[in-house]
Amino acid sequence: MKVILVEDVAPLGKMGELVKVSGGYGRNFLIPCGKAIKATTQNVKILEHQTKQLKEKIDKIKREAERLAKRIEAASCTVAKPAGDEEKLFGSVTSMDIAESLRAEGIEIDRRKIHLDEPIKTLGIYTIPIKLHSEVTAHVKVWVVKT
Repeated sequence: MKVILVEDVAPLGKMGELVKVSGGYGRNFLIPCGKAIKATTQNVKILEHQTKQLKEKIDKIKREAERLAKRIEAASCTVAKPAGDEEKLFGSVTSMDIAESLRAEGIEIDRRKIHLDEPIKTLGIYTIPIKLHSEVTAHVKVWVVKT
């Protein structure tokens, strides 16, 4: 018996996959529990249509992330912090500071997308990665200057 999984089922596969199972398992467990639907020609066509729509939506989100990445890489952020004699900051520059600096440039970024290995504690120029999408990463130049 062939069924289309409505949700992830650990030993069988992921949601939306067409899998072959024994008749009893499909009729007595998967379909009554709402974990799968019978793979009729109509249901297979609906699945293909939904898969096509989902792929188009994912491609659109990726294109928007690539456009945003170009804007981010064209911008440069300047963060002014008080520093001591040896160019060490009193405090540090965090992802929140970088997000605020980008917001001043007109670019809205969630601070959790900014990947700092550790907070910046000295003056200088840094290249910071921003993960916008699973396949799109932008790099922003951050200038840390003394106030």
